[in-house]
Amino acid sequence: MSFSFFAFALFLYLGLDVPEASVSAAASEGVEITYGSVIKLMHERTKCRLHSHEVPYGSGSGQQSVTGFPNVDDSNSYWIIRPLPDSSAQQGDSIPNGSIIRMQHMRTRKWLHSHLHASPITGNLEVSCFGGDRESDTGDYWRLEIEGNGKTWRQDQRIRLQHVDTGGYLHSHNKKYSRIAGGQQEVCGVREKRPDNVWLAAEVSISQ
Repeated sequence: MSFSFFAFALFLYLGLDVPEASVSAAASEGVEITYGSVIKLMHERTKCRLHSHEVPYGSGSGQQSVTGFPNVDDSNSYWIIRPLPDSSAQQGDSIPNGSIIRMQHMRTRKWLHSHLHASPITGNLEVSCFGGDRESDTGDYWRLEIEGNGKTWRQDQRIRLQHVDTGGYLHSHNKKYSRIAGGQQEVCGVREKRPDNVWLAAEVSISQ
């Protein structure tokens, strides 16, 4: 009798424990980012958000500037994740590691862009916003590199974005503007993998 009770108690213990572990594992994976997701991309080292606004660069391309913004609550730091124009990917589809994506600035509708112009502060590759809903080119293409063993993009994963045309990684640092965007950080491209070109999707909203 006592053995039967012990076996039953052990069964209940193991039966309750397994789902709890599964829930914990699922929670640690983070929210999945899909095509159409609206995100704020956070620079891992400085905690600034990738940001743009209707202020052109005073040098280089003269296109809409892109910066690192220190405040969390800012509507100009939202980006929509889009597939390439000729892609078969649909809104809501997962984004595997190695995918080539575009990022559309939600407020101005321009695309995260890079080219061979020099960035204003450090002289690296300039990162700007360019085009619009009906205007996009290969300068808007970025390859997703997920750090670690992640197969599809999820919130809070460490990632890099490599610009397809130039090979530059999306990069920032603590060097700040004093004029075009006082107190905001330079965002640029560098061709080497460095600790300063790691980013995380800190906030994820519903698909657009």
